[in-house]
Amino acid sequence: MSSAPFDGNRRPAAITNEPIRSYAPGSPERAALKTRLAAMEKECPEIPLVIGGKEIRTGDIAKATSPHKHGHVTATWHKARTQDVQAAIKAAGEAQRDWSTWRWEDRAAILLKAAELLATTWRPTMAAATMLGQSKTAFQAEIDATCELIDFWRVNVAFAGELYAEQPLSSQGMWNQTDLRGLEGFVYAVTPFNFTAIGGNLPTAPALMGGTSIWKPAGSAILSAWYTMQLLMEAGLPPGVVNFVPGNAVTVSDAVLTHPNLGGIHFTGSTEVFQSMWKTVGNNIAGYKSYPRIVGETGGKDFIVAHASADTAALATAIVRGSFEYQGQKCSAASRVYVPKSIWPDVRDRVVAMIKEIRVGDVKDFRNFMGAVIDKKAFDRISAYLADGKANAKVLAGGGAKGDTGWFIEPTLIQTDDPSYRLMCEEIFGPVVTAYVYDDAKWHETLKIVDSTSPYALTGAVFARERKAIHEAHAALRNAAGNFYVNDKPTGAVVGQQPFGGARASGTNDKAGSKLNLLRWVNARTVKETFVPATEHHYPFMDAE
Repeated sequence: MSSAPFDGNRRPAAITNEPIRSYAPGSPERAALKTRLAAMEKECPEIPLVIGGKEIRTGDIAKATSPHKHGHVTATWHKARTQDVQAAIKAAGEAQRDWSTWRWEDRAAILLKAAELLATTWRPTMAAATMLGQSKTAFQAEIDATCELIDFWRVNVAFAGELYAEQPLSSQGMWNQTDLRGLEGFVYAVTPFNFTAIGGNLPTAPALMGGTSIWKPAGSAILSAWYTMQLLMEAGLPPGVVNFVPGNAVTVSDAVLTHPNLGGIHFTGSTEVFQSMWKTVGNNIAGYKSYPRIVGETGGKDFIVAHASADTAALATAIVRGSFEYQGQKCSAASRVYVPKSIWPDVRDRVVAMIKEIRVGDVKDFRNFMGAVIDKKAFDRISAYLADGKANAKVLAGGGAKGDTGWFIEPTLIQTDDPSYRLMCEEIFGPVVTAYVYDDAKWHETLKIVDSTSPYALTGAVFARERKAIHEAHAALRNAAGNFYVNDKPTGAVVGQQPFGGARASGTNDKAGSKLNLLRWVNARTVKETFVPATEHHYPFMDAE
């Protein structure tokens, strides 16, 4: 009689966050990355769809270009047709019948292998693709495309193991169990341009828990998404578990969101698109096999509010890093700041001085702090906000836009006397931060303004050295941010340390990189086994006196 190859509660190696490499001059990682950048810039892959493990070329081809050198084509890619989306849905269903029966440890092993490949041999490729395709600096690519994605894959495995280990109580004579099943139906994973790690996490988190995904990556991040898909396949991901379906959003969504087997949506993108998808689901609710799980992280109008006791050097640094790293194209980027009059001159002068030192240009030049915004549409939108700032407020630094060779926007600091000015309220998604200077005596009133100004509630920060002020900000802004920072910039959440997500118009706050997110991709089944079942219907209370 043969026995199972493994017994007991199996656990992966202890999980720690991937160390961030410096890419300092003379470092081996810098040399490797520069070599891969030079090679990749000469390449121009033709990127297909991947459905059920097979590459599909539709003939409807789009071009991807480097934002900082928009005349340079980094890749061409095929757009999905309706029949391709339908084929992907079928492939996901067929794959799930087998995939959902795998031991969770076997599913986890694939992601752990992917993480190890990314930490070693694939690291320069993923960083280079993110730099060329999304105009991230070496450091921004490192913390996103390598470290954060590695952390997602490793930390999700650790949390999954804990979830599967959590079991109900059992009384004598019975055994109660919880069976965490993958959703009955596919998950539609829609990922944005600004984080390669999100592209790798959104389709694989449901897959880890036994589900399958239809992945629609952003066309403006297609190069890094393609390498992510190839990495997963090298790690052993079976065909059909994740189906790579780039294409027009309407074409893909129309087929996916009305299908009876839609099990869930895992989305990062704009509030407007997410709300539109939710409405579509609501209108079709009677046609689904199960109620779809809807998980989304959307917009933000992230704030920094300073008390008069704030450290001005730390505050100014947080404004610059929080507002301008990756050209302000982070959901968490600081976009509005509130500073008391007593410290504003010092803070202003420090921020302006740092802005003057910031280099903007091709990210292959490692001396540059910023690259370009993602495309012409973003360039034109941000340029319009700059024009508004020049006409209706005061531009203290920056304010320039140059799009002849790349989509470059200068880091910009604007001051307004109106806390309801549109640049204090509307999401810009670019390197533009607007400051409102308030009377020191109006600290509590200002906290109310911060809380009520924006429909979003993603990230925010308070700077103060007085503990009472920190306490007051905690209380007044408790619902204003899903990720709240004390004496730190409102960006840079680390997987497993600061689970990320916001509420209000910023999303469902299911916290990517946490147990909360993984729980959305399972359907729990309770199993009760009675060892010696009753054979008589009679109860003792029924006996005569």
